[in-house]
Amino acid sequence: MAKYFPLGQVMGFVFSLVLTVVALLVYFMDMSMTTGMIVLLVTAFLQAGLQFIIFMHAGESKDKWSIYSNIVYGFAMVLITILGTLLILLWDM
Repeated sequence: MAKYFPLGQVMGFVFSLVLTVVALLVYFMDMSMTTGMIVLLVTAFLQAGLQFIIFMHAGESKDKWSIYSNIVYGFAMVLITILGTLLILLWDM
């Protein structure tokens, strides 16, 4: 019966809850803006990685490295889009 229990998904869910509590602590502990943003960004990227790997089963197929490279490419495009938007609209460059 133990082989049918989804231990990886349960542990991922618990870790996801812990990351959510850490993100909530930023608000309730009244951290400074810089510290709060760093904690929120780190927890957000960890949460996104956890969702891709554990809950979307990214590492369970034979071509898992192509899936991982597509995820990295997607993150790169998101960062380029956000930084390009900031450069044009906010920083007037």
